[in-house]
Amino acid sequence: MGNKRNFSSTNRLLFSYVLLLFLFNPNSQLVFCSTDVKCTDTDRKALVVLRGGLTDPSGRLSSWIGEDCCTWKGIKCHNQTGRVTKLDLRNTYHLINGGVGDPVAYKRSCLGGNISHSLLHLEYLTYLDLSLNDFVGLEIPKFFGDLKILRYLNLSFASFGGEIPPRLGNLSNLHYLDLYADSYSTTGPWQLRSRSLEWLTPLSSLKYLNLGYAKLDTIDEDWLQIFNTLPSLVDLRLHWCQLKGIPYSLPSINFTSLSVLDLSENSFNSLIPQWLFNLTGLTELYMTWDFFSGPIPAELENLKNLQVLDLSDNLDLEGQIPGLFGNLSKLRILDLSANNFHGNIHELFSGFSSIPNNKLESVDLSSNSLNGELPESLGLFTNLRHLDLSSNSFWGSIPSSIGSLSALRKLDLSYNMMNGTIPESFGRLSQLVDVNLVANSWEGILKETHLMNLTRLQHVRLTTEPTRSLEFRVSHGWYPPFKLKSIQVENCIVGPSFPLWLQVQNELTSVVLKNVGIADSIPEKWFSEVSAQVTYLILSQNQIRGNLPHKLGFPYLNVMDLSNNYFEGPLPAWSTNATDVLLQENAFSGSLPENIGVLMPRLQKLYASRNHLSGRIPSSMCDVEGLQIISLRKNKLTGELPNCWYRSLMLWGIDVSNNSLTGKIPSSFGFLSSLSVLLLSNNNLDAAIPSSLQNCSGLTSLDLGGNKFSGSLPLWVEKFSSFFMLRLGSNSFTGSIPDQFCTLKNVHILDLSQNKISGPIPRCIGNMTGLVYGNNSEVFERLIRVVTRGRDPEYSSVEANLNSIDISGNHLTGEIPDEITNLSALRILNLSSNFLSNSIGEKIGKLQKLEWLDLSHNHLSGSIPQSLTSLASLTRLNLSYNNFSGRIPLLPRFNDSSIYAGNPLLCGAPLPTKCPDK
Repeated sequence: MGNKRNFSSTNRLLFSYVLLLFLFNPNSQLVFCSTDVKCTDTDRKALVVLRGGLTDPSGRLSSWIGEDCCTWKGIKCHNQTGRVTKLDLRNTYHLINGGVGDPVAYKRSCLGGNISHSLLHLEYLTYLDLSLNDFVGLEIPKFFGDLKILRYLNLSFASFGGEIPPRLGNLSNLHYLDLYADSYSTTGPWQLRSRSLEWLTPLSSLKYLNLGYAKLDTIDEDWLQIFNTLPSLVDLRLHWCQLKGIPYSLPSINFTSLSVLDLSENSFNSLIPQWLFNLTGLTELYMTWDFFSGPIPAELENLKNLQVLDLSDNLDLEGQIPGLFGNLSKLRILDLSANNFHGNIHELFSGFSSIPNNKLESVDLSSNSLNGELPESLGLFTNLRHLDLSSNSFWGSIPSSIGSLSALRKLDLSYNMMNGTIPESFGRLSQLVDVNLVANSWEGILKETHLMNLTRLQHVRLTTEPTRSLEFRVSHGWYPPFKLKSIQVENCIVGPSFPLWLQVQNELTSVVLKNVGIADSIPEKWFSEVSAQVTYLILSQNQIRGNLPHKLGFPYLNVMDLSNNYFEGPLPAWSTNATDVLLQENAFSGSLPENIGVLMPRLQKLYASRNHLSGRIPSSMCDVEGLQIISLRKNKLTGELPNCWYRSLMLWGIDVSNNSLTGKIPSSFGFLSSLSVLLLSNNNLDAAIPSSLQNCSGLTSLDLGGNKFSGSLPLWVEKFSSFFMLRLGSNSFTGSIPDQFCTLKNVHILDLSQNKISGPIPRCIGNMTGLVYGNNSEVFERLIRVVTRGRDPEYSSVEANLNSIDISGNHLTGEIPDEITNLSALRILNLSSNFLSNSIGEKIGKLQKLEWLDLSHNHLSGSIPQSLTSLASLTRLNLSYNNFSGRIPLLPRFNDSSIYAGNPLLCGAPLPTKCPDK
């Protein structure tokens, strides 16, 4: 009898356990017998009406036909009664890395439309999932609150909007509620909001609650007390709810069942609250982008069950990272990135020394102010899979104990001050997939032992400073154990030959081998193989020679940079969707492909300057609608510029300087509303500047110097208050300088030299406020550098010519106006080789930033102003060939007599003519 009683007790316990599993698992169903039960007519009709109100572009509900709705897709029925218990209409579209790969395909897969009240006829419905659909801002139906026995409700990622209906508080049996309001829809955004959370208080059985992205910015400050009334709550997610404040303490804690708490991306602006440390059951805590500040509280070690802690991106969490994390023996993921922690990490790592088998799998301390050498205790973390210490100030070598991290898959030490070596034990990281060591100052030698066991390696990024020596010293025929997907190596010695270990990497999608000392031709087989899938191909600043294959397809290429090499022969006629093509500083010859617009339909930036290209610029260039920059400087191009620029609405930078182009500036340039930088200098262009250029409202830098332009200076420049640089020198412009030039408020470089301009210097010249204050030039300088790639001395030294006026070599007459001395930021003033007369006023001393003053070859008279002695920045001075008289002021830095030559009435050092005694 005792055994029978025990057996019965065991059966009762087992039945109770199964019953509990059913009650708390919305996916469970009781199966009493294998009877063939069909759905009721009431439920079937309710579902038919529901389907009639929904839109279903992809036919997901096409199975909703026939009498037995229990067989319809997404429907589950009770096995005994046939009543519908589960309605799962979650979109099954396959997300790629948490996002939508094809928005059109995703939209087609979504259900939408209206949700019928017929749902209320499903009286036994316990499970409702409409997530990942697109209801285009539809308000959550209020009648959902009447589905009394509902235990599971998921409306996440479904583009619902409006006020969350308070009637959801009637769902007293609800265990799971997901209203996450972010969406993959392109028709939104839709805003889900709640002005009060009181409706939550009756949901005493709620275990999971997600209100992420729901706007809660207007709720009362005691919002936390609402959640504190939910004693069954295990998982609470309030990501990006725009909550404005958080209490530092609570009088009592009731939601002690919490295991997961997500408060990320709110605006708390406070210290980390103390009540958190009473939630001793917490296993996951997410508080990123909450603007918490101050040090990490010591009470954090109370959370002994913590497995995941994310305090990233708070910006102002500070102090040294304490060793208390070593007391959290269950901790697997620690993210303290993007804060203001300082000091070394010895205390943090040594805190784990008492737990030799610690469970840490991921540590992210990136983007802080940490420093010092990496400790040997790093080797304690044998379970570590992900280590990110990037963007700090660590220095020294990688400790040899790194080889003990046998589970490590990803290592990021980029953007530090590491100035030592990489140990041979690095080669023991057999699970390593991704390593990023860029932006450091590594030195030493990498041998086969550093690489021989890295069988899983797929992504390598390694750069050092050009002044350091880091060399790959492996035998030419060494065959590596890894197949890389991407490689970035810069300023390291890989060459001079193209090594075999690189030639066998034929699955690469990204290749960056910049300044690695390769002085070889590109292996044709390798180049052909990677062309099929490569997206980034950067081989710049080497000595790679030879011709490129004339025809190849690069279907996935985005960026190609072959600049600064010794490539020769014709430009390859490659068919590619690349946006950026950089071929400058090689020895390419021949003409640009006539059908370049067809070969490169998505081209945005073309750099082919400083080659030996000849012939005309093809008109098909005008057909590339997304074109932004054309840089063909310093070639041998001839003919006229094509006049077809009617569709190039994105084109903002043109540099065809230093060629042999002829003819006029195309009138169609006037259609380039985005044009900002136009550099046409040193060609044989002629005629007047076309008035259509005044339609280029975004123009900031114009260089037409060294051509054969003629006519008057354009009056329409007054429309361009944003002009930063205007160079019209070495042409044949005539007439006077119009007052309209004085309206160039932002000009920092003005060059009208070597023309035939006559008349006086306008007195309004002092109104050029850019030369008064000398600021706001950085953006415009950068635009020029982007167009020219900053390599040509004429433009890479834009900074050297900043805040300058050059009107030399003209026929200007009259005096130098005193108003010019208002330009207090002026650094260079060249008025030489004109017919200027009268004296220089003492006000010249106001130009305290003046570095270069050339007034030579004029008719200036009177004494040299004594105020020149106060110009401490002045390094170049030329006053020769004028009519100055009297004693030369004491200017110790300017004791070269040629500075004052051609002024017979001057006397005193450094001239041999002595001044008469007073």
